[in-house]
Amino acid sequence: MLEFLIPAAHAEAEAAVAGGGAIGQIVMLVGFVVIFYFLLWRPQSKRAKEHKNLISNLAKGDEIVIGGGLVGRITKVSEQFITMELNEGNEVNVQKSAVAAVLPKGTIKSI
Repeated sequence: MLEFLIPAAHAEAEAAVAGGGAIGQIVMLVGFVVIFYFLLWRPQSKRAKEHKNLISNLAKGDEIVIGGGLVGRITKVSEQFITMELNEGNEVNVQKSAVAAVLPKGTIKSI
């Protein structure tokens, strides 16, 4: 009964379009994965690698900024923590991961 209502040529054309649609969806999915890789995953992993390198190169005497905005000079470095001198007589223990940036020498005096 359905063959009478839908011509055979029309049914074959729809089947061919449906097959092309599946390939198009796969291509679109792969395209989204590539876009997410280059816009999100890759830059984030580069930033994480740079921060890990920054933390591993901390040394006594470096002037740093931590995530909370405090600026100070490193007086002691241990495995997980650093001791940071905010000004003469005020020292704070901070996790290494809280360090946001290493400042050029002499930055604290110019502030």
